[in-house]
Amino acid sequence: MSTNQTVRGTRLPASGRQFAVHPAVTLTTALLGFALTSLDASVVNVAIPAIGADLGGGMAGLQWVLDGYTLALAALMLSTGAFSDRVGASRAYALGITVFTMASVACGLAPDLPALVGARVVQGVAAAVVLPASLALVRQAYPDPARRGRAVAAWAAGGSVAIALGPVAGGALTTVWDWRGIFFINVPLGAVTLLLLLRAPRSERRPAPLDLPGQLTAVVALAAVTFAVIEGGTTGVAAFAVAVVAAVLFVRIERRQPHPVVPFALFRGRSVRVAVAAGAACSVTFYGMLFVVSLFLQQVQGRSALVAGLVFLPMSALIAVTNVVSGKLSGRYGPRLPMLLGQALALVGLLALLCVGAGTSAAVVAALLVPMGLGCALTIPTLTAVMLDAVPAERAGLAAGVLNAARQVAGGLGIAVFGVLVSDGFAAGMRASLLVGASLFAASFALGHRTLRRGASEGV
Repeated sequence: MSTNQTVRGTRLPASGRQFAVHPAVTLTTALLGFALTSLDASVVNVAIPAIGADLGGGMAGLQWVLDGYTLALAALMLSTGAFSDRVGASRAYALGITVFTMASVACGLAPDLPALVGARVVQGVAAAVVLPASLALVRQAYPDPARRGRAVAAWAAGGSVAIALGPVAGGALTTVWDWRGIFFINVPLGAVTLLLLLRAPRSERRPAPLDLPGQLTAVVALAAVTFAVIEGGTTGVAAFAVAVVAAVLFVRIERRQPHPVVPFALFRGRSVRVAVAAGAACSVTFYGMLFVVSLFLQQVQGRSALVAGLVFLPMSALIAVTNVVSGKLSGRYGPRLPMLLGQALALVGLLALLCVGAGTSAAVVAALLVPMGLGCALTIPTLTAVMLDAVPAERAGLAAGVLNAARQVAGGLGIAVFGVLVSDGFAAGMRASLLVGASLFAASFALGHRTLRRGASEGV
């Protein structure tokens, strides 16, 4: 017998497990972890008023409950891919899920807002480890390119559905249980994921460089600029100055690094810039509006967390379907059509939401949220295709990582900016938030229309 075995599509090293491993088990394991960490990016929104009523802290503190997770995830996402390679994807995945589950318990037991924010940051760090490791597990389980493509599509769809269903799940758990339930529910899900991981083969370790100076300055810059936006005042000005210094250092470090966290050469291609701009517009608006509309429904209209969650249900259900439709449209007509159509639809939806007021029925709000959700769902799946068409094959993984990190950063900043806008007056702040989102989509649409019509996918 050879020193290696191939069992049902999964290659097992001789030192690995001695039983058959179906690749679907590995896919399910990876999908569960990815969905779990994706869910926590949106499940907290509807619970924010309940958290505020229980722990206090004001608008700024509540924004950190969301941004502590999002920014930790965004800042570390690129470097944790190299970490996953160094220790092996299965080991990194087990570590990430374990820490994420323990941090979820800490969130659920948090006695005050600082403790909750700290635990959310740890959740974000763990999620940053889980994401690249989960995708690496899928790639290792499906060596055949065609089957791997379908598996990666299923993996990505699982994350999208989890994000879309987050507000609904958050509203239901907060009403039936308590806001702490949105964190405790992660414990059995994490345990199931770890049990399934026992059936997956161990991953090989591969040497991968870590850009620690670049990673450190990126974390400082992102945290400082978010702090500046949320806190404002003299403290905010000082934080912004720190962000500028850290950003300058980051650029200088990255230009000299042989293996930078963010290779700036990627952005020489126009199509890459279009994809990043569209991804940022979607994330700023989608995450920012989830936050604002959740507060509006409960604090302005006085609705329960359950009703607030159900308002997002039509949008969430249609997002899951539209992700599939977007892929088919992109395959038939190219990414330009669904990308531009999605941005136009989201723009119209945001402008339509300007008519929402304190007396607007929940059904009308639910209906008016649909175009924005559908627009983002049409746009997001095409961005990776645009990005990957613009770079050499050997840089595909890095390009996808840069795009996802940019989207997470934009989502965190969207929550910060929109939260500040509504803090001084909800009606005017919500209108301003909608106009900011609409302006971003208009600019992104114009950039994409001008660039992609040339059909120029440029290598770097």
